[in-house]
Amino acid sequence: MRTAEDLFLAERPRLLALGFRMLGSAADAEDVVQEAWLRLHGAAAPDNPAAWLTTVTTRLCLDRLRARARRPEQLGAFTPEMAGGVDPVAETVLVDEVGRALLVLLDRLGPEERVAYVLHDLFAVPFAEIAPMVRRTPATAKKLASRARGKVRGAGAPEAGDRAVAERFLAAARSGNIGALLAVLAPDVVRTAEPAALPLGAEPVLRGADEVVRETVLLRARARYAAVLLIDGAPGLVVAPDGVPRAALRLTVRENRIAAYEVIAEPSRLASLTLTR
Repeated sequence: MRTAEDLFLAERPRLLALGFRMLGSAADAEDVVQEAWLRLHGAAAPDNPAAWLTTVTTRLCLDRLRARARRPEQLGAFTPEMAGGVDPVAETVLVDEVGRALLVLLDRLGPEERVAYVLHDLFAVPFAEIAPMVRRTPATAKKLASRARGKVRGAGAPEAGDRAVAERFLAAARSGNIGALLAVLAPDVVRTAEPAALPLGAEPVLRGADEVVRETVLLRARARYAAVLLIDGAPGLVVAPDGVPRAALRLTVRENRIAAYEVIAEPSRLASLTLTR
């Protein structure tokens, strides 16, 4: 006969994957899965351990998401060290399994929307089973997932060339390849940035490819946490450790090169941006 620990260990990888997508944080996912184990360990053996653990983990995630919504994080100044608390191994798992762009968009959903979307669209859980977890009817749970799906997918396709330029810029920034950066930036490119996006003493406006490339290489650590997304309908970059947007680069593309970009990092402005894929 399988013990409670055997049952839990068999389900643990799936529960962690669920927690990652619900919360966007490896540490938070570990916490809720551990709490689910403690509750299983202290309860009578359920008839369906997998379903029981899924329900408990989901409700714990929902509690955390609701707490976040009541107490939104106050983001401080955006610095190159802002990702210092992120576990690089866990971060790699998140990116490889989920994709940073999707994590960013999931972060924009309401708690119930996120739960319904993750369970149904990513884990194929029927709405009849989702409904009691979010304390809604199956029909309402279906509407929550549909609304979330619309927010994630967005409407309309961007200019393919502009997206390709954004992807080239991100790849060059990640590698620190000066030649590739010079190739994707217009010679007279202008970079503007809010104070919250800049290291102490950095200029709010940079002009010319040489200056912009120098800064991009210096701050290349940020590019590791960036993804190409549509920002108000146009391709841009969002820097998002643990899937939480900390800065957005709104790009202006002309003749297949970046002519200008603005770095947005003030929390109120970030929250007002429409982000889609």
